[in-house]
Amino acid sequence: MSGADDLVVLEKDLIAEIDGAGDLTALDAVRVSALGKKGRVSELMSKLGSLPPEERKTFGQTVNALKGKISDALDARKAALETAALDERLKTERADVTLPVRLGPVAEGRIHPVSQVLDEVVEIFADMGFSVAEGTDIETDEMNFDKLNIPPEHPARQDHDTFYFAPKPDGSRLLLRTHTSPVQIRTMVSQKPPIRIIAPGRVYRCDSDQTHTPMFHQVEGLVIDESTHMGHLKWVLQEFCKAFFEVDEVKMRFRASHFPFTEPSMEVDIGAEAIGKPGQWLEILGCGMVHPNVLRNCGLDPEKYQGFAFGVGLDRLTMLKYGIPDLRAFFSGDLTWLSHYGFSTLDVPTLAGGLSS
Repeated sequence: MSGADDLVVLEKDLIAEIDGAGDLTALDAVRVSALGKKGRVSELMSKLGSLPPEERKTFGQTVNALKGKISDALDARKAALETAALDERLKTERADVTLPVRLGPVAEGRIHPVSQVLDEVVEIFADMGFSVAEGTDIETDEMNFDKLNIPPEHPARQDHDTFYFAPKPDGSRLLLRTHTSPVQIRTMVSQKPPIRIIAPGRVYRCDSDQTHTPMFHQVEGLVIDESTHMGHLKWVLQEFCKAFFEVDEVKMRFRASHFPFTEPSMEVDIGAEAIGKPGQWLEILGCGMVHPNVLRNCGLDPEKYQGFAFGVGLDRLTMLKYGIPDLRAFFSGDLTWLSHYGFSTLDVPTLAGGLSS
């Protein structure tokens, strides 16, 4: 087939086949039979070599024109079939506006339990008049230990308990803070009493098991003025525990202990009734009156000023309040775990509305 009449007939046949294609699958079959490697139009181009030189240009132009017409017809028919298919879908598919709204990323996302507990703690202490102070994770030996009255031979200053950086040329070393107490020190150095702050943040120690991780979260509190005494400390901790565990009463006992930066020092236990386990005691935090040496190190006169400090692990509080058995899961990145223990982005804790309601 090489005559002009034959090309006209071929064009009419292909256009008829294209117009007769009832769906996209049939249309694609027509395309392959016409323009594929072995299609009827493609085969015409293979005959150019057998034609006399004076006929090749005219024949080639005619075949290319035919190929363009067929391509245009295929595109037009494809668009018509797609429009018809969409119209058919719209006739049969309906949107049921009475169905519940599908959850989106905002509703499906979860706040980590530790972040939620931090917000709860800040809400409670803000109501007592405390402000939030923050500091850097990398600290100096002086701020992390020296000014806190921690002697050079103390076990906490050894490499097996603290993450140190490489020594500087002068022999000093930076470290990852082992508590948020340096925030208290920097506050006392830079701010005159009265001081009433809490210092939340990440802290780091060389420890790892079911209830300890190398990085964990802590919040410490500090009050400094001219008249603060032990009774104020006990009241603050008691009111905090009642608000945090959302109970009307909480049993507490204060056991004598020793910390280099407080004197006297105490560890605090609460009755497990607060979390539904009567008959048990749970250790939750350490506290005490700020040591006079710490006040002197920060440029405060211990004859004029006194105060109290306390520290509690946010991860520990989270495990107790929400019944989470393994601390390591906090840092696993398990979305199934987070969807179970996490909180909605709209669950903003307030004392008026209930911290965990």
